[in-house]
Amino acid sequence: MTDLAAYRVYYGSATGPCPGPAFFQVASPTPSPQPGTTISLRLTGLTSGTLYNVSVTAVDLNGFESTCSVVASAVAQAAFTVSPTGSASFGSVNVGSFADRTFTVQSTRAGTVSGGVSTVAPFSIVSGSSFTLSGAGATQTVTVRFTPSTVAIATANMTFTAAGDNVSRTITGVGINLLDTTPPSVTITSPQAAPAYSTSSSPITLAGTASDNVGVTQVTWSNSRGGSGTATGTTSWTASNITLMLGSNVLTITARDAAGNIGTATMTAALTIDFTFTDDPLVAGSTVVRAAHFLELRAAINSVRSALGLNPFVWAATPTPGTQTSVVHVTELRTALNAAYQALGRAAPTYTDPTATAGLTVIKAVHLNELRAAVRGLQ
Repeated sequence: MTDLAAYRVYYGSATGPCPGPAFFQVASPTPSPQPGTTISLRLTGLTSGTLYNVSVTAVDLNGFESTCSVVASAVAQAAFTVSPTGSASFGSVNVGSFADRTFTVQSTRAGTVSGGVSTVAPFSIVSGSSFTLSGAGATQTVTVRFTPSTVAIATANMTFTAAGDNVSRTITGVGINLLDTTPPSVTITSPQAAPAYSTSSSPITLAGTASDNVGVTQVTWSNSRGGSGTATGTTSWTASNITLMLGSNVLTITARDAAGNIGTATMTAALTIDFTFTDDPLVAGSTVVRAAHFLELRAAINSVRSALGLNPFVWAATPTPGTQTSVVHVTELRTALNAAYQALGRAAPTYTDPTATAGLTVIKAVHLNELRAAVRGLQ
């Protein structure tokens, strides 16, 4: 051969990349190469971990191209790795001071890999801004410094470049002033801005906003009746799955800044269940005790049990209109309601004729009025 101009290196994830649109052209150092002449090319811009197929052709001085060579395959691999992986935080650093973090650059192949590291203020490369790695597994430490000049949250990219490969890491830090005594401001806007809220549903979701002269770092919630958690977001936050107990629940939202200052907002959320009773109140000697009175109490008690996470009570006997009520109907109502009081850690109500006896105890208006009052007492 006396007229060789160049080589074309075709590559791609397809089985037969040659001929194709993706190729690198390498000029031949001589138009008359000798047998066994070797030309080297490093493919760049590939996706690490992807299998590529490669085939080569020769092009003469007149632009004529040879047939494609046999296909070779390999998985693309970066020339180096950087640890730790993922983003890195410098935490909170007082203005005028600094904090350092180290990263390790490691070669993944034989030969020499040279490169550099760059970032932007308020971050800087203290050592290792340029590196040379000789041989697979060779490492070098890069030290990065965060020097905040203002009270603010800083975020930047740190870029490692070598052998045509780029690796980026997101780095963050918070500039603080230890003399910062200004607490964050936090506001509840949903389900309403008013300090009192009533609902018959649980759990509920609160949402709102928070602000600070430096920056809000965390928003949390707590319930005076039990339960707490961390909200999603900071300047605009959402606190989900807040379980309410029957009655009043004082919900406190707390916003924190990097200096440890806190601001709070509260809302009283009342979990209520609407009860409707016929012949309310029942009048002794005047109101006839009917099946409807028992059925209404059953529905009310099961509503309370459901709100407390208890299963509906299984009633053994069902009074029907026109039939005589019995002691067992009252006993079941008391048993089902006492369990609700127990779930709340409260003492069970006291009842007239506490040991009602079949055939001896007459069902009276006072028995049902007491049960109605006890159900309402759970609100």
